[in-house]
Amino acid sequence: MDISMVYRIAGLGIIIAILNIVLAQAGRQEQAQMLSLAGVIIVLVWIVQMISNLFANVETVFQLWH
Repeated sequence: MDISMVYRIAGLGIIIAILNIVLAQAGRQEQAQMLSLAGVIIVLVWIVQMISNLFANVETVFQLWH
């Protein structure tokens, strides 16, 4: 795992937290919740892709031994 992915997730979290506060202060609570949900979905997609790459690498390693 590359450290840049950790920074990317943290950066997205900070941006979404700031936008969430701004939307909540403006009285747009529903949009703030949708923004938070979108952020969680984006991070989950990134994590699923990383896990997929991990399984592909593990499969490659075991094919080399066979």
